[in-house]
Amino acid sequence: MTQPPQDPTTPDPGRAQPVAAVVVLAAGGGTRMKSSLSKLLHRVAGHTMLSYAVSAASALDPQNLVVVVGHNREQVLEHLGEIAPEVRTAVQEEQRGTGHAVGCGLTGLEDIEGEVVVTYGDVPMLTGETLAELVQAHREAGNQATVMTAVITDPTGYGRVIRDSDRVARIVEQKDASPEELEVQEINSGIYVFDAQVLRHGLANLNTDNAQGELYLTDVITIANAEGHRVGAHIIDDLWQTEGVNDRVQLARMNAEMNRRIVEKWQRAGVTVFDPATTWIESEVDLAQDVTLLPNTQLAGATSVATGATIGPDTTLRDVEVGEGATIIRSHAELAVVSAGAVVGPYAHLRPGAVLGEHTTAAGFVAVRNATIGENTTVAPLSYVGGVEVESGTVLQPGAILIDAETIHVNAQTNRPEDQQ
Repeated sequence: MTQPPQDPTTPDPGRAQPVAAVVVLAAGGGTRMKSSLSKLLHRVAGHTMLSYAVSAASALDPQNLVVVVGHNREQVLEHLGEIAPEVRTAVQEEQRGTGHAVGCGLTGLEDIEGEVVVTYGDVPMLTGETLAELVQAHREAGNQATVMTAVITDPTGYGRVIRDSDRVARIVEQKDASPEELEVQEINSGIYVFDAQVLRHGLANLNTDNAQGELYLTDVITIANAEGHRVGAHIIDDLWQTEGVNDRVQLARMNAEMNRRIVEKWQRAGVTVFDPATTWIESEVDLAQDVTLLPNTQLAGATSVATGATIGPDTTLRDVEVGEGATIIRSHAELAVVSAGAVVGPYAHLRPGAVLGEHTTAAGFVAVRNATIGENTTVAPLSYVGGVEVESGTVLQPGAILIDAETIHVNAQTNRPEDQQ
């Protein structure tokens, strides 16, 4: 399974004793996103929100990993087939609340024993390391249920965690809270660890006696307490790991925060970033020490940049390999190779299959597609090179157009193939 890395500032959580199941809730309508695309397939730092959720869940090495789908499920199922075909799925046909969704997720798993982790498909900053810490806290405290919580200054909109000393007595949703309960600043992230038997019993006894008329998963906490089970909380300091995404404004904020962390990681690793606010780096990009990124630079996909290279300003690279000491200025490149010491731009477009040899120059409204250009070659302004192989040491004059030949050897100081001389 190929998954995106989690928050790049955190290490691999490792492999602890596996939990019985992780249930990822991913059935919601996402209507506030106002999109024909499933909310879960919108991207943060180059990867879908759902892929982050599956990656974090997989870090626990669960015996069963279930994604509960519903709205736009054809899109979601197709995406899961691409990124994690081994994941089980369950369908929530009717949206009747989080308790109902978890019940759907446990269909076919009625006999499992051990721990069940419940998380969400729209919380992209949540890491596998944090889930492992939650499970460890649950085990160390001897809890039958543990909720991940955070303390925030403005808890408006969140469910409040009501404590009885060090135990969690209940969780009350915003619409059901009393004025006193609304003053509580510890909030429910919606992420839990349950003993499987306690969870099954709680789900079987849920009712819709609440403001939403839904089956609340939070009510399992109340039921567990009433039956004498120990219910605890695990507070985390990184509030972003509890943040879900419900609309485009929140999506932009999430992308900005993820990008801030990625940029800072590379700065601490020896990369010069002149303007972090206008530099965007996706999570799979690889940068060497002493790379320089100038303002308005975007690095996407599996782009790699070697030592001493300078990228920008005003440059976008996607799935591009950049060699040592190369320079790319005000240009766009995709699925291309720029070898060591090459100079690209300003205003160059390297399309898929473009390979520029060492110390080659391509500048001034130049386009290269599916072509190999030898080392120490000059591609002068207003030139187009596509589907050809150009000898090393060639100088293409301004306006040269070389198109779709199997192999063309080009004499120096010309803009025409030698068979046209």
